[in-house]
Amino acid sequence: MIRRHGRRSKVAVLVVAAALVLAACGARGAGADAGGGADGGESFTIKFSHVVTPATPKGQAAERFKEVVEERSGGRVTVEIYPNSELYGDKDELQALQSNSVQMLAPASAKFTTVAPALQVLDLPFLFDSVEDIPEVASPDSAVGKAIYENEALAASNIKVMGLWDNGLKQLSSNTEMRTPASLAGLSFRIQPSDVLRSQFEKWGASSTPLAFAEVYNALQQGVVNGQENPYSNIESQNMHTVQSHITESNHGYIGYVLVINNQFFESLPPDLQEVVQSSADEASTYNREVAAKLNSDARTTIEQAGTTTILDLTPEERQAFKDAVVPSVWEQYADVIGPELIADLLADQAAQ
Repeated sequence: MIRRHGRRSKVAVLVVAAALVLAACGARGAGADAGGGADGGESFTIKFSHVVTPATPKGQAAERFKEVVEERSGGRVTVEIYPNSELYGDKDELQALQSNSVQMLAPASAKFTTVAPALQVLDLPFLFDSVEDIPEVASPDSAVGKAIYENEALAASNIKVMGLWDNGLKQLSSNTEMRTPASLAGLSFRIQPSDVLRSQFEKWGASSTPLAFAEVYNALQQGVVNGQENPYSNIESQNMHTVQSHITESNHGYIGYVLVINNQFFESLPPDLQEVVQSSADEASTYNREVAAKLNSDARTTIEQAGTTTILDLTPEERQAFKDAVVPSVWEQYADVIGPELIADLLADQAAQ
């Protein structure tokens, strides 16, 4: 009796073990059917969170990334996009990335102030004179680009840079005509959380308040702040122009989105999928540049047609007055944060122009 019971136990164990093996094979088989590959076809999901609408340059670039990476991976990589702060907002998205609650973000460079202060180089006022300057000045092999792509503080925070997305140059909006820096005296402006931006407005005689992007419209409507700075596409997509009577086309600052991925997640991908994700990010970055200028131009037209806002085009002399109030003073003020050598190089380039 004891012997027979022992044999039944052994048989049961073998049956259970076989079932587990079959289940495992079935799971790997399903993964292989999804995309195939030498690794057995394991599939991955990238949660991509951002804070703007799908219609913006960032939103459209995110959709292009999803389209390309899913096609090139044969379905082994799925991208779930959460726009307009649906999943995480300005205040918590970086923490979500570092904890792998999301795998990809494209925050404005100003959001990295506490994690990687050197990225504030992109917040420097009048770093670019036109959108045509951006690809060259911020290319991966330039001094500015190396401060971004080879940033050791980001690497230490488990963050890998995949690209730099543009949203064009920023304009000033308020309910006051702003033709000179003196026009800003006593006004309060919403800014992204950046000391450079705070100092910029101080030099113009204004105060500033950091607020999450999703909070800007209500803050303007309720008079919590008097104005803000953003490219036209952000102003129009969030209806900020409907509560701001004046926009000055100052082109004074840059909003660059640093496309980043959780590095531990990226390293967990098989080498072929790492290549797919990076090449898809490169293509999305190129596409982003192609659409940003058009969307900002179209947004300006939409704002003009709405009839709620007067747009002021500065003369070269008027724009220079805004620039002289902050360059080189703000640049030199943050040399120790951004890097003395980088600031020296940038100032030398300015002097040579």
